Amino acid sequence: MWLIDRNSDGLQTRRIALPPPVRMALVRWYEGVGDHHDEEAGILLVQQARIGEKWIACDCLEEGQPPPILTPAYLSEAETYYLRRLTSAKRPEHRTDCPFFRDQATNRITEVRSPLNPADPPAGFFEVLRPAPQNLAQKPEEDLTDDRTRNASIPRLARLLWRLIDAAGLNHCQPISHQHRPMSIGDEFKALGQAAAKIEIAPGVELASAFWTHAGPLHSKQVYASLRRLSERWPHGHAPQAFLTLFAPAFQGSSIDVPGCDPVLIANRVQSPSVRTNVIKGPYLALVVIGQYPESRGFAPLRAYAQPIYSGRRFVPVDSEFERLVLRQLLEAQQHLNRMNIDLSIEKPVFDRLTDFGPCRPDFMIEARSRESGEVRQLIIEAMGFHDDVYLAAKAVTLPRMQQIAPVLPVTPKDAERRRIGPMLIDMILS
Repeated sequence: MWLIDRNSDGLQTRRIALPPPVRMALVRWYEGVGDHHDEEAGILLVQQARIGEKWIACDCLEEGQPPPILTPAYLSEAETYYLRRLTSAKRPEHRTDCPFFRDQATNRITEVRSPLNPADPPAGFFEVLRPAPQNLAQKPEEDLTDDRTRNASIPRLARLLWRLIDAAGLNHCQPISHQHRPMSIGDEFKALGQAAAKIEIAPGVELASAFWTHAGPLHSKQVYASLRRLSERWPHGHAPQAFLTLFAPAFQGSSIDVPGCDPVLIANRVQSPSVRTNVIKGPYLALVVIGQYPESRGFAPLRAYAQPIYSGRRFVPVDSEFERLVLRQLLEAQQHLNRMNIDLSIEKPVFDRLTDFGPCRPDFMIEARSRESGEVRQLIIEAMGFHDDVYLAAKAVTLPRMQQIAPVLPVTPKDAERRRIGPMLIDMILS
């Protein structure tokens, strides 16, 4: 096998032969039988090929024939190097007995999960990027590089955003009697900043030291300058990285729209629970991680997760347009109950709760407290917004679990259309 110039046919340019031990290590890793040393050798080869703008030519065909080509690439979403088989009508195929004739079994960055699997808080530090890639793998299938499906595994960036929302208390709607002034976007971002001061990115490094809530510092390069300074004393074993939270009316592909600023461009497609089968309109709260490609000399926004939220004044996460509508009617019921001397708090859980029957994550948890008698009632509001078999089967399992926590009130789009959610909630509280 040889290293050849990129965009060449492998015949007309100078070829650099791979040493036999490197070739053997690459083949063993590609076939899935390599050890740690094979992995290290393969990673080094792919890194150097990318930096040197080289392709890898296979030697499985007869001398003098154009060789089949492998292109080195890096998938930042998974911190994974991989070899891509360059195939087209004009490109020669590998021999059928060549190790590179077939695709290697992919190391997927997402594994399809059941809705019954728990959504747990992320373990460890508030970090996404690792110091160095640990995997050499084939490129995952295109439809598996995007975590934006209801049943896909949850991206770590999403769980970190939920952790931040939870720590800031933004998934709680306090009773009206506890609100001293109207809600504002400034207060929501202030709460995020205060929560960031209590979370570590790496040992001894507070999230607040590498955390911004507006796109301006990114466009002015202030984020990069600060991250460069911080990286000089970043703890060993952790990758320098910074985070940006943005209020976003919309996003498309790898571009995030930001009010009053140029769009923020991300190196990879923005991830979100808003997909074709479950379109959730803006606004969104986006969490962006800024870091460095292994072969790059500078920092850049690498990944982003856009979480749909209720509004610019309430950063309560929602998982569907229907949930946003349900929350609106719950907030209307909160005002009605306040006039009846009843405090109503609303929580949107972002992580699973444990019960004797297993984990579950209610859509909304309600607590009503009478200011006159002190009596407390707890309820769960479950937004039954889908009708497919998988969804209904999952609900059949999780609803009994939720009933271990509190009485459950399932609501449907028809209930929302007829504005019955508030009256149904009030009836259950007063009954």
